[in-house]
Amino acid sequence: MAFNKKSVKDIDVQGKRVLLRADYNVPLDDRGNITDDYRLQQSLPTLRYLLEKGASIIICSHLGRPGGKPNTKESLFPVAKRLQELLDHEVEFVPECVGDRATKAAEKLKPGEILLLENVRFYPGEESNDEAFAKDLAALGDIFVQDAFGVVHHGAVSVSELPKYLPSVAGLLLEKEVDTITTAMENPERPLVAVIGGAKISDKIEVLQRFIDVADAVVIGGAMANTFLHATGLKVGKSKIAPEDLPLAKEILHKVSEVKAQRDFVFYLPQDGVVAKKLDRAAPTRIVDWSAHVIADIEAYPKRPLHEASQVAEDEMILDVGPFSGAFIAGLMQLAGTAVWNGALGVTETKGLRGPVGPTAHGTELLMEAMLGQFGNRPYSIVGGGDTVGFIQQRGLVASFDHVSTGGGASLELMSGRKLPGIEALENK
Repeated sequence: MAFNKKSVKDIDVQGKRVLLRADYNVPLDDRGNITDDYRLQQSLPTLRYLLEKGASIIICSHLGRPGGKPNTKESLFPVAKRLQELLDHEVEFVPECVGDRATKAAEKLKPGEILLLENVRFYPGEESNDEAFAKDLAALGDIFVQDAFGVVHHGAVSVSELPKYLPSVAGLLLEKEVDTITTAMENPERPLVAVIGGAKISDKIEVLQRFIDVADAVVIGGAMANTFLHATGLKVGKSKIAPEDLPLAKEILHKVSEVKAQRDFVFYLPQDGVVAKKLDRAAPTRIVDWSAHVIADIEAYPKRPLHEASQVAEDEMILDVGPFSGAFIAGLMQLAGTAVWNGALGVTETKGLRGPVGPTAHGTELLMEAMLGQFGNRPYSIVGGGDTVGFIQQRGLVASFDHVSTGGGASLELMSGRKLPGIEALENK
């Protein structure tokens, strides 16, 4: 289904003050330096378009969780400096979001000028559905442009309430995110393969159910896979699981069996894994092959060397997929027309395991290489989720993927078919 909301290209912004909601929730180091400006870079097309069309731009955004109080460590001042460098265009900063200084700064803007407001979450009204705060924000502009895809699933004032008081349209980033993700779910180049990781099944239940309905294959990784494996009766030692999700895991496995009875569908749980007794780069690891427990017809799979054990010991934890599972998942990428990836296959960021390729990051590394076509076929690739995006950013490979989403939670909710309040509030075409 095509994006049915108006975008900046559907309205006249010449000479107008455009209030732009961006998502500049970027990581800062201890000195206040931005360590990852991907979200800033993704906002540039909308900013350049508005400047080209003769608008003045007032940007509001959040950063961190200051809890409705000013906090110098979460000021947007460093963002203004970096944005100015990226745009090669002056960006004025005002240390207010609403108030006399913000109003005066907005009123004196001329076409082609940019003003960045202070962190919208410094104000308690942002997250308390404060109508007065929404009106104060709206008074700064003539038109509202929503370009903060990463927060459109939230009900914050600057996301879903502000559009009630101004003509409101989508920015180019928001339009691109929705079009790309919607196409992947509704009209993908097939086969469609989804790789879903993370900690809890309950956090991703809706998107899991949707992918089981629409995808050709679903791969489960991360701690979520441990819970599924435990639900099948596999002993997982002291691996991270979500006990409260075990009934949910069994429900999903039952649904999977029903889907498989109706059509060709692959629901892949790891068949082997890398285990260790503790999370430490120096800790010995070993490979455990439990495939005889999981795979009913072992002869249907290629012969492979036997491993030293077929179950996880009580004092061990599963930290990554094993070599057979990694190869199988990479093989799925050789068949895929579209691949959607949200969540690592193993532990990639735990203290003591950081590095170019940690001892429990090989499965995720192999998946990434396969998605990028290093073994042959290259599917159309969509990546989302903070940890997953961070993994490819560390390797300087963001630009190598077809689409890297700026919103983890928002992309999951959009994939699951939910209506997102920040999008619903915009004007229809």
